[in-house]
Formats: sequence, C-alpha cells, structure tokens
Amino acid sequence: MTKIIITLALLVVSIVNGQSQFEQGMGKAFALWGEGKNTESSAMFERIASAEKDNWLPNYYVALVNTTTAFATKDKDQVNALLTKAQSALDVELNKYPNNVELLVMQAMIHTAWIAFDPMTNGMKLSGKVMEIYAKAEQIEPNNPRVVFSKAEFEMGSARFFGTDTKPICVQIEKAIELFATFKPQTVFHPKWGLDRAQDAAKACK
Repeated sequence: MTKIIITLALLVVSIVNGQSQFEQGMGKAFALWGEGKNTESSAMFERIASAEKDNWLPNYYVALVNTTTAFATKDKDQVNALLTKAQSALDVELNKYPNNVELLVMQAMIHTAWIAFDPMTNGMKLSGKVMEIYAKAEQIEPNNPRVVFSKAEFEMGSARFFGTDTKPICVQIEKAIELFATFKPQTVFHPKWGLDRAQDAAKACK
C-alpha cells in the first residue's frame, strides 16, 4: 500500500510546476514522501496546513502519510505516535468538513490500522465504527471509487477472517475499478489513489 501511494506522490511531483507557494510546498512534501522521508514529508504538510487553514488537503496528507507508515510498522510506541498524529490532523478537518468523504475514508483507514496492528484488542471495538463510517460515506458519494473500494477491502478482510462468501465483495471491487476509470480529481493534489490496490484485489478474487 505504501509503495503504491508513494508512486502517486511522485506522479504529483512530476505534474506540478510550483507556480504558487502552496503548490511549491505541496510538491516538496510529495517529493520527500516519494523519497521515503515520511517524517520530513509529514512535517512539511503540517507547516502547509498551519498556513492554509481553509484547505483540508495538507492535514489530509499528514493523516495519510502517518497512517500508511503505521501499516508497515510493528513497534507499538511508533504505531501509537503515528496514528495519534494522523488522528489529530484529521480531527481538525473533520470538525470543519464532517461530510467530506475523503476525510471519512481516511478516518476508517486510521481505525483499520489500529485493527491491523492489534486485531484481538481493537477488532471488536473498531470494526463496527469502520462500517458505520463507510456506510455514511457511501450515502454521501456512492460513486466515489475510494469509498466503494475501501469498504470492499475492509469487508474482504473480515470475510476471509470469518470464512464467509467473498463473491459479493469481489463484485464491489470490480465496480470500484470501473469508477476509477471515470473519476476526475478536482485538482492535482486531491486524492486519486486506489486503482492499483483495487486491481490487485480483483486478481485475488479470480
């Protein structure tokens, strides 16, 4: 997952010409992320967020960088620090934009990272919350490919754990791939990740 998102970060850097201070900062933050300098990237996004208080994207990427890093981290203290930072940044934006589906997906991802780290402790506590978040996001934007795929991906993990039928979930993954084909982000900085992960998930369905 981290590798895929870093690839997208590098793509953004290659597109942006850095015309404004915001664009320059975002481009640098993505470049640092693409180089694997996650801490420095997160710090850069934080600085941009402090200057761009009406723009939810910098804090979104603070959350995304730290959450994707947490998925690849085994140390409890590090995971706690990463996800605490992610949650703090996301809370700022969710308080302002509670119906922003990209922020809702990010919240579900943070919960999922906690579940993945310690399923016995966090699975029962957070799984229901994750599904509630995806249900809300799906109601707001039913054709957002990240909503459809992320919900299906989470359900797939649960289905495999409990040994239930995955065919209906595979149908949703295929639907997400179709939605990615026509999805147009508002700007180069808006979230666009997920297609590669959906395609990988679809292969596992066959």
